[in-house]
Amino acid sequence: MILSFAFGTVLAQSMGTEVTIYNQGFALVKEVRQLDLRSGRQNVAIENVAAAIEPTSVGIKSLGAADAFEVYEQNYVFDLINPIGILNKAVGSIVRFHRTLPNGTKEVLIGKLMSAPTGVNNSPLGTSYPGMVIQSTDGRVILDPVGEVEVESIPQGMISKPTLIWDLHANKAGQTPVELSYLTQQMSWNANYVLTLDEAQKSNLKGWVTLTNNSGEAYTDAKLKLLAGDVQRAQRPTGGFGGGGRAGAEMMKADNRFVEESLFEYHLYTLQRPATMKNKETKQISLLESPQLTTTKKLVVDSLRDYGVYYPNETEVGTGMIKPIVLVEFMNTKANGLGIPLPAGAVKVYQRDKSGSVQMLGEDSIQHTPREEKISLFVGRSFDVVASRKRVSFNWVGGSRTSTDEVFEIEVRNRKEVPETVHVMERRYAEWEILEKSMDFEKLDSNTMQFVVRLNPNEVKTIRYRVRTHW
Repeated sequence: MILSFAFGTVLAQSMGTEVTIYNQGFALVKEVRQLDLRSGRQNVAIENVAAAIEPTSVGIKSLGAADAFEVYEQNYVFDLINPIGILNKAVGSIVRFHRTLPNGTKEVLIGKLMSAPTGVNNSPLGTSYPGMVIQSTDGRVILDPVGEVEVESIPQGMISKPTLIWDLHANKAGQTPVELSYLTQQMSWNANYVLTLDEAQKSNLKGWVTLTNNSGEAYTDAKLKLLAGDVQRAQRPTGGFGGGGRAGAEMMKADNRFVEESLFEYHLYTLQRPATMKNKETKQISLLESPQLTTTKKLVVDSLRDYGVYYPNETEVGTGMIKPIVLVEFMNTKANGLGIPLPAGAVKVYQRDKSGSVQMLGEDSIQHTPREEKISLFVGRSFDVVASRKRVSFNWVGGSRTSTDEVFEIEVRNRKEVPETVHVMERRYAEWEILEKSMDFEKLDSNTMQFVVRLNPNEVKTIRYRVRTHW
């Protein structure tokens, strides 16, 4: 590796790292480095930074005297050593090429590299260099040779690692601690949850954090923080960092888990022990656990769940056979062993069978969920409870075709040997009025009414209502 700086180079030694990963696929890295500066102007090189760094976000500040140094210029050098890069920069120079001829004779070809290859391919015959052109000292021109190529030296300016370089002026010589900070892409985290139900409806919720590091750099024994929230970013990042926040409640009492705190309109989770994140690694860290979670199961018939706003006409929508959806719900409260902001993530739901084995029931995802809010998981559809919906009659009211009179029947059948309760949702839009009904309902909002149907084993019940709609 050849580095050439006009004023000499000082390498900075790492003294500690803090990484804050955002759930939008980027991270803020802060490192304390020790600089052994000379008095006057000089270059400082910092290696071992992320290959996916955002150069415009880089910042450096003295942790000692505020006027310890003045920065004239900062550079991010990422022309990394690789075969294609070396050969591109070696065009016009003399190279040695070792190759084996078809008769088995080995030859060393010396000549000028006229054109760099477009790629490097490995084959049973050796390494091929498509696009390479060498003019030998005896006048021959060799195209796309197969073999091994030698260059005299690594071209100037190429480096083995991404490097930050500062051109600065130090007011005095001595060791100076500095804080380096930058944003990097290709680091992400998300929460994953496992919810295990039992017959007594006392469930266990286990939360995990899944970290993925593809930034191009490893972080050893770093202070790890995770930020949950929808952070707005410009299309072209311009850097700048913020801090602050107040202390919050612990997610887990153990010293090796996460502690949560509010930060602006987001939530920050800090791991209470150092963590090592290797490059190109995915790892999981325990986030939370609630062994005494109270859950409820809810069967819902919602015929227009996926249709959006619908205005009545001759075409029928939401009629026919309906399989009730199955929801598992719980409250994010302290009484449930939670009561903390839950980061967004996937939730896998399991239940133990009679033999004690765990079986998967379904999977859903949650959004960032504040405390004291209900979580409702759609885990599947009922097998033994079924429903059918039909429109018994349809009439236009008046001559303007902006008012209708309809009659609907929803039959709900429980084929289980145990009682069940089914929530039947009916959605109406525009101005509507129920003229007749066979069962009372609750109006949940301006567009939704809910019938609660309680069924004994093998019982069948029918809801019938007449509705007038005008728009």
